[in-house]
Amino acid sequence: MGGLRPTRDELARFATEDPHAMDDVLPAEAGHLRLLIVGVNPGLWTAAVNAPFARPGNRFWPALHRAGFTDHVVDAAAGFSAADEAQLLCRGIGMTNLVGRATARADELTREELCAGADRVAALAVALRPRVVCVAGITAFRTAFARPKAGYGEQETSDLSGWPREVVLWVVPQPSGLNAHETIDSLAAHWRRVWDAVEVGGQ
Repeated sequence: MGGLRPTRDELARFATEDPHAMDDVLPAEAGHLRLLIVGVNPGLWTAAVNAPFARPGNRFWPALHRAGFTDHVVDAAAGFSAADEAQLLCRGIGMTNLVGRATARADELTREELCAGADRVAALAVALRPRVVCVAGITAFRTAFARPKAGYGEQETSDLSGWPREVVLWVVPQPSGLNAHETIDSLAAHWRRVWDAVEVGGQ
């Protein structure tokens, strides 16, 4: 997409009730997805440039590159290039959010929004049949999927209504700089375990 970086005033305009503040990165047809990455919701910067995890300083793209998901560190701060989107889709990686509404902080979301987001992600899992669905954010995951004691890693899905049995559900830490407990290296280690699960599912 590309473009100039947003100004402070431009960012403020994206704190709206728009339920679709950012486009998903998804294949046109089912059967082409190996991993669906699920963010919590778009931040204002991400919504302004219509690119996932776009805010400068977010560790998502450096961690994904260090984990071997991309051949370079994606810079989405001014938008998501067609080449970067194509690289993800060619590797069977798609991206969406639990909640489409943009906010300055994830804790501005309601329980109802998060729970509705879990239902939407389950519907995508049914429609697209990825090998793994991975949610990046443990606090939002616990609320959305009614798992108050969930930890990182693979999740139990046998009691999730409508969840396809062959699709693995995984959780990794939220990559924002606000999550001071994690580093790029520790985030990359989580993502490498996710990809191991993807490859096991493909055997």
